[in-house]
Amino acid sequence: MLVDLQQVELKARGRLILENINLSVEKGEIVTIVGPNGCGKSMLIRIILGLINPTSGTVTLRQGTRVGYMPQNLSLESLMPLTVERFLCLSPRATKEKCQRFASDLGLTRILNNPVNAISGGERQRTLLARALLNEPELLVLDEPAQGIDINGQATMYEYIAEMRDKLQCSIIMVSHDLHLVIAGTDKVICLNQHICCSGRPAEITKHPEFINIFGEQVSTSLALYTHKHDHEH
Repeated sequence: MLVDLQQVELKARGRLILENINLSVEKGEIVTIVGPNGCGKSMLIRIILGLINPTSGTVTLRQGTRVGYMPQNLSLESLMPLTVERFLCLSPRATKEKCQRFASDLGLTRILNNPVNAISGGERQRTLLARALLNEPELLVLDEPAQGIDINGQATMYEYIAEMRDKLQCSIIMVSHDLHLVIAGTDKVICLNQHICCSGRPAEITKHPEFINIFGEQVSTSLALYTHKHDHEH
């Protein structure tokens, strides 16, 4: 087991943010966390990363695990003349060879000399992903990786993520709103609303009453048909 959370609770300013979170991630597993806005998804990610401590409960990350983190977006000073390659190579453990290799894997080679502030939203998100991968992580943590990308770019981003999982044999914890694009390629779905409402394989979760209560009957039905279709594709 790579990650294990037991009875994790988080309170801030007298408000309960997360309650009784029990969550584990196995090697090579993709776990997607879904839920309404304000349900605590990003806070849970920060606890897993060790950026904040829970009020109570235990968080265990296998000793020596290499972690890569991709935030929702990138905010750089507009006057900073930083190229994509320079931005990547500023990462710890980065070498020029590794920067170029992951840039090639993610279709970024042609923009390596472009200023980061001049590239498209999709290129920026792939640059963030490449930076997270430079650590050659055993655990890759992605917070809304397709944030601000059009539908075609979103599909491409999730294809890249799946390819990198297979290439590095890493585990992935991902927060996403793009249910149709991620759910069929996920091993486990965690439905969060301060506590874990339900969890399991995508085909099971889409039929769960708590999932239907949060996302609605129409979303649940369309996702059930979508995952069923993909289960039978060859």
